[in-house]
Amino acid sequence: MATLSQWVAGARPRTLPNSIVPVAVGTGVAVGVGAPVWWKAALALLVSLALQVGVNYANDYSDGVRGTDTEERVGPMRLTGSGAAPPRQVLLAAWGCFALAGVLGLVLVASSSWWLLLVGAAAIAAAWYYTGGRTPYGYRGLGEVSVFVFFGLVAVVGTVFVQVGSVPWQAWAAAVPIGLLSCSVLVINNLRDLATDAESDKITLAVRLGEGRTRLLYQACLVGAFVVALFAVAVTPWAALVVLAAPLAVRPLRRVRGGQTGRDLILGLGETGKLQMAFGALLTAGLALGALG
Repeated sequence: MATLSQWVAGARPRTLPNSIVPVAVGTGVAVGVGAPVWWKAALALLVSLALQVGVNYANDYSDGVRGTDTEERVGPMRLTGSGAAPPRQVLLAAWGCFALAGVLGLVLVASSSWWLLLVGAAAIAAAWYYTGGRTPYGYRGLGEVSVFVFFGLVAVVGTVFVQVGSVPWQAWAAAVPIGLLSCSVLVINNLRDLATDAESDKITLAVRLGEGRTRLLYQACLVGAFVVALFAVAVTPWAALVVLAAPLAVRPLRRVRGGQTGRDLILGLGETGKLQMAFGALLTAGLALGALG
């Protein structure tokens, strides 16, 4: 039986900024346009967290039963691959998280619009089929596309919609840099696992591109996020606050540009998460302060 600490590690806490930041930024947009609904923001955050933990457990289960995860792989705790927990328990944990997200999401649907039900169903399907099913799209190099869509566009824009009742252009402008940062987390994660993924026929985008171009893609995601975010200065000059997060990009960029591999990139993954949180907090603050004129 896995211990509580192993279950927490298996939930991959370093990836949680992917679910926290887009909801925070979406709420910042809602504050900026003068229509925040705090209980809906809190509910959207819980839905996002449940989906994130659910997809992490689902990946743990699917990779484990396929034999993709082994004790030799570096990275976070793998409950199934290490044998710490029976596959069925990990599968139940994943679907328990999806069920929780679904139930909480129904409250948002009931208070907003029925078509959000379709969006929620698509999010759960994307979470499962990333590494689950007969032909997981995460094994076909499409993981980054899904992350950009669901942890960038859908999460930010959806958070704005449930509070505001519409989707102002500021929501899309804020969603793009957040999606790019979410992609950067997956890119550095897959860069770390590139060799073992290739050996186990897990064809991620990193495997398709090769090491050199994957390192360039990571750099492009980080730089692109800052460049796109600065366009939000057209909304409010406070959006320029994101520049204060730039020093946090230096260390992970040095790791990736310097050719570091394996366990060194685990540190880079954590640093990318810290950058993502700081960037999100500053962008949220900037968009919210825009309401002051």
